[in-house]
Amino acid sequence: MNPRNDMNYTMLCDFYELTMGNGYLNCGYRDRITYFDVFFRSVPDNGGFAIAAGLEQVIDYIEDLHFSDEDIAYLRGRNIFSEDFLEYLKNFKFTGDIYAVPEGTPVFPKEPLLTVRAPAIEAQLIETFLLLAINHQSLIATKANRVVRAAQGRTVLEFGSRRAQGADGAVLGARAAYIGGCAGTACTISDQKYGVPAGGTMAHSWVQMFDTQYEAFKTYCEIYPTNAVLLVDTYNTLKSGIPDAIRAFNDVLKPKGITKCGIRLDSGDMAYLTRRARKMLDDAGWTECQIVVSNSLDEHIIQDIIQQGACIDTFGVGERLITAKSEPVFGGVYKLTAVEDANGVITPKIKISENTAKITNPHFKKLYRFFGNDTGKAIADYICVYDETVDDSKDIVIFDPDATWKKKTVTDFTAKELQVPVFKNGKLVYNKPSLEEIKKYCAEQIDTLWDEVKRFDNPHNYYVDLSQKLWDIKYQLLESNN
Repeated sequence: MNPRNDMNYTMLCDFYELTMGNGYLNCGYRDRITYFDVFFRSVPDNGGFAIAAGLEQVIDYIEDLHFSDEDIAYLRGRNIFSEDFLEYLKNFKFTGDIYAVPEGTPVFPKEPLLTVRAPAIEAQLIETFLLLAINHQSLIATKANRVVRAAQGRTVLEFGSRRAQGADGAVLGARAAYIGGCAGTACTISDQKYGVPAGGTMAHSWVQMFDTQYEAFKTYCEIYPTNAVLLVDTYNTLKSGIPDAIRAFNDVLKPKGITKCGIRLDSGDMAYLTRRARKMLDDAGWTECQIVVSNSLDEHIIQDIIQQGACIDTFGVGERLITAKSEPVFGGVYKLTAVEDANGVITPKIKISENTAKITNPHFKKLYRFFGNDTGKAIADYICVYDETVDDSKDIVIFDPDATWKKKTVTDFTAKELQVPVFKNGKLVYNKPSLEEIKKYCAEQIDTLWDEVKRFDNPHNYYVDLSQKLWDIKYQLLESNN
């Protein structure tokens, strides 16, 4: 989805992708096959897991890759690119392979969310957009799921469009929040483009527009009798807001036999006010009236006010969700892991750093998840070399790659390969699921995680282990580069 129809997202790349591409062409690396992984190093908010999202936008981007005449003219005007490179860009398209974990999959640090196998220039030029798409939506889907879990089964709506960082931040953020578990959004275009259910009621300006609050409420109930949710805190919530709402419900909805209605609170002490509001509504016979709250909510505030006995049916969560305010960077990176020669021989590559967290896992790899047959729960993830296969009919010994003496024998399990082919030889081979299917899949997969992994405070460290073969290759590369 492109809010700016005149913008060619092929040009949404770091400038050094182009200078490196020009260099690869000039030194004969144009057709050299490379392997790159997209992965992240830590879970936002010190959580136990993240949620992969953004693959659909990657697919749309790859299918539309091209350089226009205007793009070529701009690059020629920079006076640093060779004519051979500019000629190459005129017919540019993606011809490689992409493998990825499906959207909605719970994922963990250091495992490949997406793998690119492509000629060097192609693989390099797509780096920026791949990271942008996956980093943004994975971040918002992860944050949304934390908020949804804090709500303990109550409805959560995404309300953050006006505070998002730009149009894509709002539109695609709403999409990602829906994947993460939100029930809908205030963002109309996200409904139009992606099918994220959009809804809303009124702002304080509606109430202020009328001579009296009661008139504002009564009029709204008359216009929208089946969706009458009234904002009751424009003036005084308990003294006039809720009484006027009850009066409007009685005068307009009750004669029609309508019992479905609601009130919304956007300020004040939510725990106290919703308890009082619930009693006032129940005493007036409006026991089915829903209470909606908003106002700078996040998972911690929601968790606290529920513990304080708040009577809330729906949370509208805005700025702290759509911007992931507590930790607004996902931190995914794109690293070269192998190169392939003309004979098909794959040579693993590694990046070494004094910061051990930045040392990469080399080679073209597979990613498995082990599920216990007795519980259906995820036991561990397992990264191995592309030519290895896990036989889950036999026991397997896994070990912590950072503390190799920590070992575990996994028995009675099912091994599922997490990455699926998305592009082969530049052709889309993946059937894109609907957004509803992604959302359902996400909820099902999160249910396979133990509660210890899902808790907010000091979550259990879910293990992502390396096969012995991959660990040996990594160790040898570390030794040889010392």
